[in-house]
Amino acid sequence: MKKKQWQGWGAGEQAEQHYLVQPRALAGGGDVRHVSEFLRASGWRDASTPGGPLLMDSPDRSVRIGYDPYVQPGGWTIRGKAIGQQDEWWATLGRQTPVEIVAGLTDALTRPRSAHAPNVWEPLQEQRWSTHPHAGHYTATSPDGSAWMQFHQDPSGHAMWWSGARDGQGNGWTASFSATTPMHLVQAFSAALASPEPVMRPRGRVPHSTAIRTTSVSVLPSQLSAWQQARITAARAATWARNSVRNNRPRTTARPYTHAGGARARR
Repeated sequence: MKKKQWQGWGAGEQAEQHYLVQPRALAGGGDVRHVSEFLRASGWRDASTPGGPLLMDSPDRSVRIGYDPYVQPGGWTIRGKAIGQQDEWWATLGRQTPVEIVAGLTDALTRPRSAHAPNVWEPLQEQRWSTHPHAGHYTATSPDGSAWMQFHQDPSGHAMWWSGARDGQGNGWTASFSATTPMHLVQAFSAALASPEPVMRPRGRVPHSTAIRTTSVSVLPSQLSAWQQARITAARAATWARNSVRNNRPRTTARPYTHAGGARARR
């Protein structure tokens, strides 16, 4: 195990031991607030009840995100309503899905859709995942074999996306997406899944797995707070910018011309 010390410590603070974990897919669930606080800062409404599961609604109420650790198997559920050309859709992610990977999907829900056609496999291929086309499904597997992404279609035509990670000791998680899940969201998930960047976990929250690599780091509480706040600030800034553009957009229909006296002009 490597050990590393962060620079820039301040007086009066006690550093805490954390670990950078790779591959990220096997890092364990992490802090749910990584997802929920970003959504809240992006204008989502917290519909949770005290002592109950986390429930977050999008500003237009078209998407609901839930996290329930109190049931088995528990985990994340995301449901989108049918709107316009978009059919109803859903996604479920196990409770041990790292929050950084969950956020790949949920963060994308707060951003405008890109004009580029989404490609779920591109982020995986960029990280040298191997691909295996087979009758009825197409699978990409991480270089170490611990994580996968699959599109599966059965003989009846029923299709879905399936993903997950597992080590030799049985630790891991799975995630499923309906075939109607917007492709740009599935791509955002696959990009977060394939990212080579490690994720941080505090001491005592690192899975006991021979398949992970850890680097010990000493981190000040103020540093952790600053990193978390930077993410929230970015969400607020992006939300403010989007709302400003929407509010300043010129009207598509002109108001009828009126004289100073208030009488409507003849057409």
